Amino acid sequence: MQKIAVFPGSFDPFTVGHENIVLRALDLFDMIIVAIGIHSTKKPLLKIEARLKMVNRVFESHDQVSVDSFSGLTVDYCRKVNATHMLRGIRTSADFEYERAMSQINKRMLPSVESIFLLTSPEYTPINSTIIREIIAHGGDASQFLPSGIHIKDYL
Repeated sequence: MQKIAVFPGSFDPFTVGHENIVLRALDLFDMIIVAIGIHSTKKPLLKIEARLKMVNRVFESHDQVSVDSFSGLTVDYCRKVNATHMLRGIRTSADFEYERAMSQINKRMLPSVESIFLLTSPEYTPINSTIIREIIAHGGDASQFLPSGIHIKDYL
């Protein structure tokens, strides 16, 4: 059986921390789908098309990584793509508590999918999309927090 992991998130924007989680998980799975969630209640900085383009560019040389978007429940998306795992990154103990609760609910809703948590590499612990969005929204230089070769002005 092929091991397919879904790495869900809004990825607004996709950061070096997100990239690091996917790259470190490549040896664990046959395929990783970076699944960009569309939330009708959130006002994103980047349009969904821009986020898809950005993440595709980051992983263009990695055949086992694909990028997609979805709306609705993550477990429904996992079911649709025959995922065996859900990949999540954890930066802090607060992240762990949230992810633990979500994982347990997801497991009840879709028992066939296991959640896998990777701890963020220490140098990426303070980086989160909310802070990076603020830097960008106020005209700051967020380039050190974005994957190499990603220039945010190309996606705004």
